Amino acid sequence: MKKFAKTHEWVLLEDNIAYIGISEHAAEELGDVTFVELPEVGKEVKKGDVLCTLESVKSASDVYAPISGKIVEVNSTLDSNPEVINDSPEKDGWIVKIEVSNKEEVNELLSEEEYKNSL
Repeated sequence: MKKFAKTHEWVLLEDNIAYIGISEHAAEELGDVTFVELPEVGKEVKKGDVLCTLESVKSASDVYAPISGKIVEVNSTLDSNPEVINDSPEKDGWIVKIEVSNKEEVNELLSEEEYKNSL
C-alpha cells in the first residue's frame, strides 16, 4: 500500500525496501520536469533530509526523504528521461529505493485518502 508525506512524496514498501517518488499532484504543480539531480547510492538519509532536486520549466524543487534509510538504487532512467516523472509519477517515475532503517516511520505517513483530503 502506498503512503504519502505532507511534502508530496510517496512510499511503497516491499519488505525492507521502499520505493520513493513524488505524487501526481506534485508532478502537476511542478510542470515539465527537465532535470533530476539523483543522490548517490549508499547515502544514508534521515526522514526530512533533502533526497534530491527536481528542475522543471517552472522552478527547482527539493524532494524530501519521507523515511530514514540507505539509498540502495536510483532510477537511472531519469538521467536521460526526466519527463518520466510527469508521465508516470507514482509508478515508473520512482526516484530512489531505500533500505528502510525504521519501519515505524511508515506508520506516520498518510494514506492516499488522507493525503488527497489534505490538498
